[in-house]
Amino acid sequence: MSRRRVARFRAAATPLIVAAILAGTFALASCSSPPAQVPDGAAADRSEFDELLGVLKEAGADPLRRFAALRQISANLIRQREYARLGALLSSGAEAGRSDAAEGSADASADPFGAWYLFTAAYAYEQAGSAPIAAIYYDRALEDYPDSAVDGRSIHRECLSRLIAIVDSPERRIGYYKDLIARFPGEATDGAPIFLLAREYERIGDWDLAVKAYSEFLPFFGTAIPGYPDAFRYARSVVDLYNSPKDWAYKDLQALVGKVRAALAAGDAYKLRSYRAKVNFFASGWHADEVDSNARALFDFGEFMSGSRISSAAELDPDSNRREAYLKTWGWTDKISTWYFCFRRIYFPADPEIHGSWEWAGIYFGEKNQ
Repeated sequence: MSRRRVARFRAAATPLIVAAILAGTFALASCSSPPAQVPDGAAADRSEFDELLGVLKEAGADPLRRFAALRQISANLIRQREYARLGALLSSGAEAGRSDAAEGSADASADPFGAWYLFTAAYAYEQAGSAPIAAIYYDRALEDYPDSAVDGRSIHRECLSRLIAIVDSPERRIGYYKDLIARFPGEATDGAPIFLLAREYERIGDWDLAVKAYSEFLPFFGTAIPGYPDAFRYARSVVDLYNSPKDWAYKDLQALVGKVRAALAAGDAYKLRSYRAKVNFFASGWHADEVDSNARALFDFGEFMSGSRISSAAELDPDSNRREAYLKTWGWTDKISTWYFCFRRIYFPADPEIHGSWEWAGIYFGEKNQ
């Protein structure tokens, strides 16, 4: 870089241009794949880098000039994938800004670029494979510096998103989700952060708060959440099951099957209905999607039992297993005479009394091989 180019570079570092400088670097830091590496020995690249280091040194305590130089140096190091060096450089830049502010009797967090320095340093460490160190810097950007907008995007919001992605502790993720929802309500307009917060509460076994969050998510019908294709159905199931009497659960599968058989033999539609699950009971063909709301069944068994004798197999179907069992029944209608009753173990750790118990979960119409 010539001296004339350096002069033009310095002159361009005005408040009017800062937003564009920030946006350019922010876009680099947001890329999943950095640009191709420039050879370390490239003379032009080395010369430019040395010139920029000189600009940085000359910037002294001027935060705007220091930021402009560090932005250009950061772009250079990202291009060469020298992430460890970049992280160290930017964390030093943040500390220099705090030191200068303190010496001027100002708030040490007053450096307008401090959050950006730490966010980009965190990104560098993350790309270098040091997620725990990256998390420290993302946290520091949140705690030590005020937020700033970059190309219309909040640095604090981006820090929270990255922390949610790289931190494993559900307790910490709960805090980040709560902060994200409270500070950036626009992020929750589709309900996704609320559902994911509920999942974290579920992970730590706080079912009261999990159900509360799932309940808040239910109005967002139709929201698509990556990794959770049945998010709405799952949330509704948890909330309904949590609030239901759960009086249809049986510890012993044979006891439940015996009561169902007796109700069939007696033609007692009322008793039969009392034994079915009151949450997510389904009735569908073998190849239909149980999750489809059209497969839900609230019909009256009496309409199908009147004038007909319903029979049931003496034993459970051979395809039954430790988690799901089938009972063949027949004599229902001329069109579809055979129905298989499906019994399943209940998965609901929120209530140890019924978790692992059996329920009559639904009905499959027709023969299994049809």
